[in-house]
Amino acid sequence: MTRRIGDLETSDIGLGCLHLSSRRTPLERSDAISVIHAALDSGITLLDTADAYTPSSHLGHNEVLVREALSAYADIAILERLIVATKGGFHRGEDGTWILAGRPEQLVASFEASLQHLGVERIDLYQLHRPDPAVPFDDQIGTLLRLRDEGKIANIGLSNVDLNQVRRGNELTGGLAAVQNEMSPWWHPEDGILDYCTQMGIAFLPYSPLGGRERSKTLHSVDTARKQFAVVAAAHEVSAQQVALAWLLGLSPIIVPIPGATRTASVTDCANAMGLLLTTQDRELLATSVGTNTSSLSLM
Repeated sequence: MTRRIGDLETSDIGLGCLHLSSRRTPLERSDAISVIHAALDSGITLLDTADAYTPSSHLGHNEVLVREALSAYADIAILERLIVATKGGFHRGEDGTWILAGRPEQLVASFEASLQHLGVERIDLYQLHRPDPAVPFDDQIGTLLRLRDEGKIANIGLSNVDLNQVRRGNELTGGLAAVQNEMSPWWHPEDGILDYCTQMGIAFLPYSPLGGRERSKTLHSVDTARKQFAVVAAAHEVSAQQVALAWLLGLSPIIVPIPGATRTASVTDCANAMGLLLTTQDRELLATSVGTNTSSLSLM
């Protein structure tokens, strides 16, 4: 099965590449490349990276890793269907802290560097990593529009945004391709974003779809949630990760989760969720453990 991101077709699930580079001590390059290859072998045709996915201020670490993995992959037919998404506007300091960098000249410099890191002339999906409140939002979008007009960006997306920013971004671009915010069965984005994206046909790419940030829940609620997802997983003879991803996929046809992985077995397991169909009874059982703006359970 496939879903849409702008004018592109993608697998139901993508691979978030953050964790391949973001550790204080990154994975061995060969191990990270094996994870990316396992994702492609499993039918995943979306890789999500960013210039700031790096263990330090060395921008582009993850993008270069993706380029190396793809250059070493032999199946041309799969590569021709592959979407590589990256992001800019969020830098890393020497101590690893995140620094907003949304001024037009910063965005252009970041974008041009990403072209070099990825070894491409055009980026399939380029996303504003996080709006910089010190820079007018329209100016940040305008910079991406100019790059799109130059033929260097195929599709524009936004990440870490609220509903008003999604609406404005969609208006300015004439149609956003994607919104990437955190979402899992226990942490939902701001009310209205998912509905708006569904209505407008904007792909929604949940990051941290298997857990993410923690929010207060009673121990009883956590235990209940674990048990309910375990029951459904056992009934289908699959992992709880697959159940969580399948639950997200069932919410809307515009959702494309991008779980991260650092092991080939994990990414293969996540990819198998594309073939898991939860029943109405499954979803009713899980409903009691799925709240709004709450999270305290990590399935990974």
